Amino acid sequence: MLTVNLNTVISSPPGFCLVTAGFPSSKAMDYRTLPVNKWDENHVQCWLESTGIKKEYIEKLHAEEVTGPALMELDDSFLKGIGMKGGQIHMLMRKRNELLQLQEKAQQGKNSSSKAPDRTKARTEPVSSTDAATQDTPSRDHRAAASSKKQGRRSSQLKHGDDEALELSNCRPFKSQDTCFKYVKDRVLAPESGVNDLIAPCHEYKSFATAAELNKNQLKSKFACEVIRFASACMNIRTNGTIHFGIMDSVEDKGYKHGQIVGIKVKERECYVDALDHIEKCFQENKQEIARKCIHPPVFVEVISKDSQDQRFVVEVDIEPTSSLVKNSFFEVCLPKYNEESQKVTLTKEKAIYQRLGAKSEPVKPNNLATFIQGIQDRDAQRERAELSSTEVHTEASQNLGRKLAILLNDGKSYMDDSLRYILVTNRCEKDNLTCINFLMRLNIFCVFDFDEHSNVSGLYSKYKEHHATRSYFLQDFSNESKTGNPPSQKHLCLFDQPSWVFCNGRSDFLGDEKPCDENTWIRTKKKYLKKAITRICDEILPKRSFIVLFLLLSPVQKPLVDTFQEFYTEMNGTEYIVCIAESKEIYGKWANLAQASCSIETLEQCSIVGMKLSHVDATIRAMLPSTAQPRHLPVSTRGLCTLPLLEEEKLFSLEILCVDQCDDIKLDLLTEKEIQEIEQNFYKGRKIIWENFWLAEKRRCGEIIEREACKDASKLLDDILRGSGLNYSVAKLKVFHHPGSGGSTIARQVLWKRRKDLRCAVIKTSYSPATVCEHALAFRDYDEKEISHCLPVLLLIEDYDEDYLEELRNELMDAVATRKINSPRPYFILMCCRRSNDPERLCKASPLDTVAVTHKLTDSEKSLFRTKLEKLKQKDVKPEFILTFVLMCEEFNETYVRDFVGHILLDIDRSSRDTCLMRYVALLNFYVPNSYISLSHCEAFLGLGAYAERKLRAYDFKSHLSEQVRMIFIELRESTTYISSVRIIHCLVAKEILYQLSGNEPQSQLAMTLLQEKPLFENRFGREEFIKFIRDLFIRRDKRSRGDATDTLFSPFIEHVCKAEDCEKAIAVLKAAYELLGKDPFFAQQLARLHYKNEKFEDAEHWAGVAKARMPNDSYILDTEGQVYRKWFSFTVDKMTQEDSPQSITQKIEIALKAMKCFRAAQQAAKAEYDSMNNAGYFGEVEVGCRLLRFLSTLDVFHRNPQGEYSELVKYLITDYYIPKDIERTWTNLHSRLKGLRQNLYNALEWISEDLSYFQTDKNQEKDEEDERDEKEEQIYNPRKWLKRQSEVYAKFFISTSLMGDSNSALDTQLMRRMNIYKSGGGNVTNILSFLTDKKEARSAEKLENILSFYTENPLRDRLEDNDLINYILCHITLSCLAPGSAKLVSVQALRELSARFFKAKGPFPASAHFLLTLLYWPDEALDKEPNPDKDKILNSALQTMKRLYDIKMKDVPTRKKRIYTPFFLGKGYGLAKIVHKNKIDKLISGSLDEKRMKWLHGTVWNIAKIRDILKRVSGWTKDRDLFIRGHMKELPILPLHRDSVPPGNENVTFYLGFSFKGLVAFNIQVENNAAISRTQGI
Repeated sequence: MLTVNLNTVISSPPGFCLVTAGFPSSKAMDYRTLPVNKWDENHVQCWLESTGIKKEYIEKLHAEEVTGPALMELDDSFLKGIGMKGGQIHMLMRKRNELLQLQEKAQQGKNSSSKAPDRTKARTEPVSSTDAATQDTPSRDHRAAASSKKQGRRSSQLKHGDDEALELSNCRPFKSQDTCFKYVKDRVLAPESGVNDLIAPCHEYKSFATAAELNKNQLKSKFACEVIRFASACMNIRTNGTIHFGIMDSVEDKGYKHGQIVGIKVKERECYVDALDHIEKCFQENKQEIARKCIHPPVFVEVISKDSQDQRFVVEVDIEPTSSLVKNSFFEVCLPKYNEESQKVTLTKEKAIYQRLGAKSEPVKPNNLATFIQGIQDRDAQRERAELSSTEVHTEASQNLGRKLAILLNDGKSYMDDSLRYILVTNRCEKDNLTCINFLMRLNIFCVFDFDEHSNVSGLYSKYKEHHATRSYFLQDFSNESKTGNPPSQKHLCLFDQPSWVFCNGRSDFLGDEKPCDENTWIRTKKKYLKKAITRICDEILPKRSFIVLFLLLSPVQKPLVDTFQEFYTEMNGTEYIVCIAESKEIYGKWANLAQASCSIETLEQCSIVGMKLSHVDATIRAMLPSTAQPRHLPVSTRGLCTLPLLEEEKLFSLEILCVDQCDDIKLDLLTEKEIQEIEQNFYKGRKIIWENFWLAEKRRCGEIIEREACKDASKLLDDILRGSGLNYSVAKLKVFHHPGSGGSTIARQVLWKRRKDLRCAVIKTSYSPATVCEHALAFRDYDEKEISHCLPVLLLIEDYDEDYLEELRNELMDAVATRKINSPRPYFILMCCRRSNDPERLCKASPLDTVAVTHKLTDSEKSLFRTKLEKLKQKDVKPEFILTFVLMCEEFNETYVRDFVGHILLDIDRSSRDTCLMRYVALLNFYVPNSYISLSHCEAFLGLGAYAERKLRAYDFKSHLSEQVRMIFIELRESTTYISSVRIIHCLVAKEILYQLSGNEPQSQLAMTLLQEKPLFENRFGREEFIKFIRDLFIRRDKRSRGDATDTLFSPFIEHVCKAEDCEKAIAVLKAAYELLGKDPFFAQQLARLHYKNEKFEDAEHWAGVAKARMPNDSYILDTEGQVYRKWFSFTVDKMTQEDSPQSITQKIEIALKAMKCFRAAQQAAKAEYDSMNNAGYFGEVEVGCRLLRFLSTLDVFHRNPQGEYSELVKYLITDYYIPKDIERTWTNLHSRLKGLRQNLYNALEWISEDLSYFQTDKNQEKDEEDERDEKEEQIYNPRKWLKRQSEVYAKFFISTSLMGDSNSALDTQLMRRMNIYKSGGGNVTNILSFLTDKKEARSAEKLENILSFYTENPLRDRLEDNDLINYILCHITLSCLAPGSAKLVSVQALRELSARFFKAKGPFPASAHFLLTLLYWPDEALDKEPNPDKDKILNSALQTMKRLYDIKMKDVPTRKKRIYTPFFLGKGYGLAKIVHKNKIDKLISGSLDEKRMKWLHGTVWNIAKIRDILKRVSGWTKDRDLFIRGHMKELPILPLHRDSVPPGNENVTFYLGFSFKGLVAFNIQVENNAAISRTQGI
């Protein structure tokens, strides 16, 4: 039966079943000493608590009376029946199975031991306490300490029960004086032995624990007694022998095993040495000298332990009776005994002759004495023969260390590749060895733990850094590297750039405080950092089996190096991925003896290469490398080549550089046909193409790569860019949009591969900041070029990028180029932007001159190429199921074909298996989340592999644990920076079919629910940030057409599917589950609020909006969502309103609307404080709710219309402080003040929106005007100017009352009514006024503007207008001038200048529109400004500076791509107001669709249109250090170039067209003025 001691606590925390403060209950003690089938439910409960099962399930199992026998029979169905979840079931069944396996092994062990002779049994079983009383037993304190250490130990720290097999240890070699040899506490030596071949020593063990604590005389007598008895026995038998003190013998305490190493405390070594002086007293006088020579001095072998700091030793005495000494002699001795009464040492009265009988030293019985003495000559002869045979030279067979090295370093493979990283641990490297470590320069080293403080000056680091770029650290810095504030996905990125060199014991040449220290100081001050660093590597950075730790022992070893081994051994659960190389056997021996505290020497030997010359190691490893060390080359401007050393290449770590001779360093003869076929198949199965594919195709070792039509199109566009077609930008863009799986990435890389010999080509790693990429791109362009002005263009591929990232990178590159002041006919950089899109053709249509679309649709010629290729692959015996992506591409991803194909693969799949379940989870993510994957580490954890695997199992192939169907569906990827592997479905359409065909009756919401409960996936460490991001995206990432998605969605596609295919409740339930699992993420609460109000569950929506706000009270988007809840709620209640509604319900409706407006105003304030976004939704929301509230109020009986159809009662109530109708005076007590503030709040919001729209290009599609009228939200997004005009009219409608104007004497009310009439007529703010210019019916717009001007006073200079009214009045004149230059309502520019004088004379802050008007009015006019006036320059300069300052405040830190500046006016050839030309007039002269017009603006071809040149005035200016200037009236003024790189370098005279924007003056179409005199005569 199993006695459960250690077995039940494997990998369990200490403290098995706690009942009081830290003390185990009696049941906890019992269950570890009883067989499992004798357990009751209480024993089972205690065992369950030690396994980590949740408490609620433990209580349920206890209530179900699960006893030991019941535990042995448990199955999944029973556990599911009591409500147990899958993850807990998996863990419990695994723990139970381990328990049963250990029971079986223990029973087998017991059966085998029961067959042993009684004598052996007696030696291996502890004796009873009564017997032990007379023996040399451990002290009570010693036993107590041992007992306390037993509890809660892990498997390597055993509680020494009867049936446990402790780890065996070897004895110290006979006669060895090696001080490096150590024993490890609690390991076991082989049992005591008798006579063997006389040369092999027999062994006898003594605990000596009690005796070691005695006084000197007692200790000496006890030690001498045992040694002399054992020695005389060995000498009489003529056998070598060793007696060990500190090893448990056969009569020790029950808590120990026979032969167990415990050690003793040695206070004074002299006591043990002096004890042998008893030899002269105990042996006969003529034998004393012989005895002295046969009995060697004591050897003190240190006992090491990881858990104890006590220094203990095993004291050993070797006996060597050589034939020359003992021949013809027998040895009779008396033994020393300590007399307690006299406190003196006495000798036994009778002498005795001892002999070795078995494993004991026994006296020869008197009646056998004669026979024993007669046998002396035979024993002498045997001894002589034994000594003679032992002196024969035994040549040790040499090991095949080369093969062993290859297997250990390559994880069993016969060749090296980049799939493994290496962590090097080393010490001082002597100068002679530096020539023998060239192999290290070629290994894929992740980091180095270097214990040589001189390494940077004369050691390994000094040589390594000559070949590689590295980052150097001290231990504490390296262990804290993740605390640098980087985003989670980049937290460890810097560690993958270049090898990290960690100086573990300081640096001798370092000027700071990090100095070397001795061992003890190191252990005290630095060991904790080492542990932290190693834990971080193994737990967070590098997945298991992705790296090998290489200990390179180059000089004598010290304790810190051993500590490093022990930490790696612990973190990696063994030596499977640890390799040790030591040329010196002595160095290795010391290291191994110290390291055996963690694992046995035999285990160490299995992973060590010892005795192989370092030069041989170097040559052997270099021969295994898959590539040669030949240099790589880049093209240069002179059409030659330059060498790119690896050191220089590594400095540019944000670029994957493509060289002219890429892959030529690969040893082609080492690649087998199978490996070549695998490279080819991986590509056709769906992996991203690698350079080796192109290289092998060029070498004709595999089939050609198909070149699609889109590849030719991209090459042509690239040629056009290089020829300088269109505008000469320093940074050009070439965009490739592609359907998933259509080969877009392949096409982009094909272009790079084809151009690598005449351009410098690289792939951008978008995990690095744009600033870093820019720095490296410039260095890459300039590398080894003589003149940087003539460098080759650099073609940079950027894939699956974020638009903000791309724009920031482009701006960084352009700014960097601009500072060089070099003009080139070709671009410096060409960004080839490759991105997935569900609608690539639409994106190509929007920008046809620089965009290529790649779709699943094949041309006829492409179909022929694909069919031919498929046939060639089949001829190579490649099964179609192993190149699925290519087969599906051949069929153009036809949905019917995909459905049938997937159905055929899944025909016999086991739907209940774990790998099928995993495939469904991956399919769920892959279909709904673009570019998603699951790391291989997550997959292993889910399948119960990896961390859960027994260490006895060798590294396994992940694929072998998958069914054949899953293997065909999955494709394994490797992250290009970290090389961490992951899996995904071969294509998103295949993922869609898997979801559909494997769902059965289970809805997708249930699949997502099950996924959320998979603890192994969510608790796995590696790739956790990415996994959590994909889960978040599954639930909250919306589709957006701007990102290339097919549609714009309100919720994530998954949530929308659940709502449509199932119901809203299911979507809410799964979102709630995700909210709880992901740390109560406020954005999930926000989505729940949106989902609830979308489905008219407003109370719940209010709750979730409050939850989100409580967690992020200052987030403008969350505050806006809260406002939307009340907005939708208000609209819903108003739409459902009936005549029977009570006054109370009306009050509630108004309260809801006012709450909404309050929330929107809070969102506005929060948005102002957010410097990385521009969220204007709060303003739009407030206007929409306010206008709806006005409409609602107008329907109430209390605010009836007057006979003229006006809402005079409502107007009077809203705009006057004193008037409140009697019917609502009391019932609306809490509403009056807020409703009376409604007008001003709406006005403020409308003004803000107007100003915002004045700055930026916001009309996304003006051609959608008519169709969008039915959808306010669409209108707000696609034509916000029209939306603003319509809302302004609604707003004004409810604040106009002719009767009120007649009754009131208030000038304020009269002015207000005028303003409202202006709003109603379409004016009132800058954006509304400018929108008249986009009206297709110009005459109607002019008439409306004249009507608006009639509302203003006839003499605005005398009747002082408010600031905003004055701005609108002036702008109305400028706008009317553009529409109807001959209108009678127009006033002169001079009059407008006089009116605008307050904007530069008064101190008050004015809006940007006021300063914008100053630039229009005060720009030099040949008719008005005949005499230069410096004051007018001051006005212009002040206005420009203020506009720039207000613009910077407005923009915050938002990328300029998101808010492109809008230029409403240009400088024309006329005079006065006629010189101001609106952009719409130019647009009308451009032919083509809206997209075509945009492209002409973007590429500058608009300036080639003669009619446009005829109406615009070209002005002269100059450049200074890439800055642009123009002369105003007298002084220079700064000008903003539309494109920074269009400004020529150096100091040049230039001409350009001048635009007026809210950011300042803008220059278009800048050209160098070649002949200034001619230009001026032409009036330019």
